[in-house]
Amino acid sequence: QVQLVESGGGLVQAGGSLRLSCAASVNTFRTSVMAWFCQAPGKDREFVAAINWSGGRTYVADSVKGRFTISRDNAKNTMYLQMNSLKPEDTAVYYCAADVNTKELLITAVDAYDYWGQGTQVTVSS
Repeated sequence: QVQLVESGGGLVQAGGSLRLSCAASVNTFRTSVMAWFCQAPGKDREFVAAINWSGGRTYVADSVKGRFTISRDNAKNTMYLQMNSLKPEDTAVYYCAADVNTKELLITAVDAYDYWGQGTQVTVSS
């Protein structure tokens, strides 16, 4: 069982930055693909970014490419999402997720992920 806890959300003005963190409870984190998803009110949960077990490979959605960076620190069992140049359309609840079945495959589908955090709210004002 993997427990994931997100933190770092909040209210920020457009153009500002936030760094989200996702702390995992067990060392299984270190051999799992991890990802960030977001869900805005009335919309489906959608993929933001994913990272392989070592942190050497990442994949970022086109909508945030060049603005968001995903990273991880396996020694701390923690994953991060650095969010720069935030826009009002980035407003959503952000979730971290773990795919414990693979170390390398960066999958964008929600169904591929086994464990989820409770989410952290990001609100970007114009």
